[in-house]
Amino acid sequence: MRLVRLAQQPSRVAEDVRAALASLGRGSNVVGGVALIGASPVEGRPVEAVVVMPKGVLIVIGVDLPDPALKLEAPLGGPWKADGWPLVHGDTSINPATDALSLSAACTHKIADVAPGAGPIGTIIAVGPYVETVDQPAADLAGSVRVLYPTATTMLAATVSLATAPRPRSVQQARDLIAALAPDAPPMPEEMLLGEGFSAYSDDEPTVIRENPLVAIAPTVPVQHPGKGKRPAKPAVPPVPPAKPVPPVKAAPPVQQATPAKPVPPVRQTPPPAAAAPAPAESAPKSPRQSKTVKWLPVAAIGLLIVLLVAAISVASGGDDTASTQTPPPPTAATSPPPPSSSAVENIQFTSRASAADQKCASHAYGDVQSSLQQTSCSTVKRASFASSIDGRAAAVTIAVVEFPNTEQANAFKAIADNPGGGGILDLATETNQWQGEVPVFEGAAYQSSLDGKSVRLIQVVWLPGPSTPDDPGLVRGAKAALELPVNG
Repeated sequence: MRLVRLAQQPSRVAEDVRAALASLGRGSNVVGGVALIGASPVEGRPVEAVVVMPKGVLIVIGVDLPDPALKLEAPLGGPWKADGWPLVHGDTSINPATDALSLSAACTHKIADVAPGAGPIGTIIAVGPYVETVDQPAADLAGSVRVLYPTATTMLAATVSLATAPRPRSVQQARDLIAALAPDAPPMPEEMLLGEGFSAYSDDEPTVIRENPLVAIAPTVPVQHPGKGKRPAKPAVPPVPPAKPVPPVKAAPPVQQATPAKPVPPVRQTPPPAAAAPAPAESAPKSPRQSKTVKWLPVAAIGLLIVLLVAAISVASGGDDTASTQTPPPPTAATSPPPPSSSAVENIQFTSRASAADQKCASHAYGDVQSSLQQTSCSTVKRASFASSIDGRAAAVTIAVVEFPNTEQANAFKAIADNPGGGGILDLATETNQWQGEVPVFEGAAYQSSLDGKSVRLIQVVWLPGPSTPDDPGLVRGAKAALELPVNG
């Protein structure tokens, strides 16, 4: 995601919003799009950010609370409570987000006017200065508004759940929308917007491209080619008529008259004319045979083509058979992951939800961990997400195994990752939307790490649903057990 700063943001929590958006990294590896910081869709009423994404638009509005809170109860249509104490905002407001929701509705109408069909438009109410857990009713979560304290994890979960268009918008559509919302924004090259996940074409253009290459090829090759084989056979038939006027076959008697001269020795000189005479006699019966074979040539050509087609089909089917017989080895390799998909360690059951590996380490990290990986790149990062049951209670586990070229870099990275508040590695299943049901929020997670030569393993475990605390005995026990889980990637 690329950030474009346009104006000063109005709330104190704005810095946390900007940091959370920046932690998602450049490009579409995590969440692509362009965040217009301090944009004013409604003139004179700036918001923290308007995020133009390939599959939706997000309006981020900050709401400052009087004090930090451990738990915030935040229904959109009712009063809010912070740690059990009611929060009010003005004499006529139901809750501190009343004005923010009004501004969000005005921004939504403006975006719908300047860009009809812009796709899903969501709203994020970012509360601060700090809230550990935000409790939002299920009916509100089913809508398009999220109340959260802005962190990399919560912002990622919100963007994934709110930007849900079936197809990404095109580069030109993104440019038009950005120009309408922020006329002062600098022009953005096509390469940059493509890197953020926008499409090179609009929704209706690819259908035209798909039609051209296939229509003209299919009917012409198999149908007319055999016909062209028949035409050259027909001109071969005319030579037959000159062979028909070979009635000199009746001239065979003179040949028989020449044969009685055999007892005379000079007969050896007469064979040339006699040989010349039987030659036409012999060619005469051959000529009708040649005409018959000429007539049969088209049929033979067609038969030959049929045989060639049958042979080609058999070869193709044989190739398919060989391919099908050769494909079983990959499934055996693909069936090897199921063992870790459901395994038990220390009487704790773990069920795999996602696993992957690549070398884009910094793009999957946030905070100080991301800064460290940007300076010292890793060899590879393997990530895995597990659903677990600890003491009969559902939990979510995220694991990252970061490998380095040498042990010195691994030790330095582990020291940064072990620092509280130093950031971490984003959860794979959250990033790829592979959780079944509620998406976990890894705030207050129990944390464990280990060093094995050149690789560092990072573990986070939370209750599903929360809240969670880092020192919860059950979560700590689950995190220690996860140190033994295999991560295939």
